[in-house]
Amino acid sequence: MSVKIIKCTLNEVLQLQDISIETFHDTFKDQNSPENMKDYLERAFNAAQLEKELANSSSQIYFIYFHDELAGYLKVNMNDAQSESMGEEAMEIERIYVKKAYQKHGLGKHLLNKAIEIATEQNKHKICLGVWEKNENAIAFYKRMGFVQQGSHSFYMGDEQQTDFIMVKTHHPYKSSDSLME
Repeated sequence: MSVKIIKCTLNEVLQLQDISIETFHDTFKDQNSPENMKDYLERAFNAAQLEKELANSSSQIYFIYFHDELAGYLKVNMNDAQSESMGEEAMEIERIYVKKAYQKHGLGKHLLNKAIEIATEQNKHKICLGVWEKNENAIAFYKRMGFVQQGSHSFYMGDEQQTDFIMVKTHHPYKSSDSLME
């Protein structure tokens, strides 16, 4: 299996925009109104917003390629870039998405391992993420990967208030056994 993970640069903002819109839309379109989806996609994934995210030194975005095709991406945040402050010892996975055509190939695990590698480099002891309470596949995946629910917060999709579960994985930066692919 040919898998490459490469850091996204400012020059690739349009590719980031395309994959962000495609994967978010495919994941959530069936559970949300078209108006709320349109509003969210325009606000969250406009080029100016994504350029701002790419320029933030406390965030990192990576593309994953499967047989040289862009298949998904990962966004992690530290310090003041976290969407919900989880403390200095935590790193947040804000986005982890794989295109539908490339799911079930273990790419989510590759991206999660990249996040663990970054947490190790940054000496972070917790990896946190928010996942929509109705996204049962993602919740099951994160539980299999060692995440546990430790709360919830509100998330707005257009004008609709929704609930994200906050899930946390304790991480030991000096132990390589945290890798999920062994």
